[in-house]
Amino acid sequence: MRFTQLFTKTLKETPKEAENVSSTFLIRAGFIDRPIASGIYSFLPLGWRVFKKIEAIIREEMNALGAQELYLPTLIPKNLWEKTDRWSKMEPPLFKLKDRHQKEFGLGSTHEEVITDIASRFISSYKDLPVALYQIQNKFRNELRSTGGLLRVREFIMKDLYSFHKDEKDLDRFYKKVCNAYLKIFKRCGFKVKIVEAVGGAIGGKVTHEFMMLCETGEDRIFYCLNCGWAANIEVVGNIQKCPRCGGKIQEARAIENGHTFKLGEKYSKAFNLKYKDKDGKEKTVLMGCYGIGLGRLMATVVEANHDDKGIRWPLSIAPFHVYLIDLASKKKELGEALYKDLQKEGIEVLFDDREDISPGEKFADADLIGIPYRLVLSKKTLEKKSVEVKERSKKQARLVLLKQITSYLKAVLKSN
Repeated sequence: MRFTQLFTKTLKETPKEAENVSSTFLIRAGFIDRPIASGIYSFLPLGWRVFKKIEAIIREEMNALGAQELYLPTLIPKNLWEKTDRWSKMEPPLFKLKDRHQKEFGLGSTHEEVITDIASRFISSYKDLPVALYQIQNKFRNELRSTGGLLRVREFIMKDLYSFHKDEKDLDRFYKKVCNAYLKIFKRCGFKVKIVEAVGGAIGGKVTHEFMMLCETGEDRIFYCLNCGWAANIEVVGNIQKCPRCGGKIQEARAIENGHTFKLGEKYSKAFNLKYKDKDGKEKTVLMGCYGIGLGRLMATVVEANHDDKGIRWPLSIAPFHVYLIDLASKKKELGEALYKDLQKEGIEVLFDDREDISPGEKFADADLIGIPYRLVLSKKTLEKKSVEVKERSKKQARLVLLKQITSYLKAVLKSN
């Protein structure tokens, strides 16, 4: 991509709509637009590139679990919500509307009712179990107050996974596999989380966990053990001095939630009469689990975890481009053009800053703000040594790499990551 062809432009000033570090940099760098209403954001081309890479990582880990992808409707009829008594009791309340026939619908904030209804038509025997189904789809939550940019929104895209099991043992086994997959997802996206005991809320389930990244600006408060790693949301344990597992010292911290898992048990399967026949022909109720990750929130969390005062530091795995290329050596940018094309041929994603009316300092500032992992600079000084300057966004020092070796150097870097 050439910078002159990029749809968006960077902003020097912090927009008034920015509420925290992530929304400040994501708006200034052109990843998302200012909200068109409270909690409603548009992803711009740079942001959508990051989003699709996050989505690909999540999809890869879900498929590795053996889960099958599907897609469920956004409009959910009132009668399905009423089967679980959530038409009137969902918190936050549903966005409700009527069609031209005066039939009532709720916009999907979650999809337990829909998936259980579908499962009731396809699961009838122990031979049909276990099975896991997931989607990556938009959700609508009627939040009273949306704050923190992408961290709390009204419309968002979520990966929600639903699993169906014949007994507790099988549910436990799969639940642990999903928790491990979540840890991989967050690590691949550039941050670590603590698995925290939580409450089921509007979703339900006696056993539920949140995946929290420690962050001073986080809206959640958790307690965690400095010895064994046990952790719980403040809603679960309140004020606590010693670890209930090992007696170790407890630390309180703020955190950002990035995933939530629930052992639903029979809550939804009973409501929809979802049963199966075991080997002896006896009818039993199917047990369920559900597991969610909000993709926009994950993107914002990455920025909260990976930034400095100049801008974002994207992990290579989800960066919009691998390389930010600047040519200061030739007026017509012919050297930069040649390197740009060579890198593209090798599958290296490049944002080539080919702007002519911008100073070198402004280009460097934009490179830091946008946060692409590697910055390449061609200058008269580097060419005297037949080299290109390579600087990692996360490091202060730059290094020279021979021009004839730069492609193989970058390919090796990308492969190792």
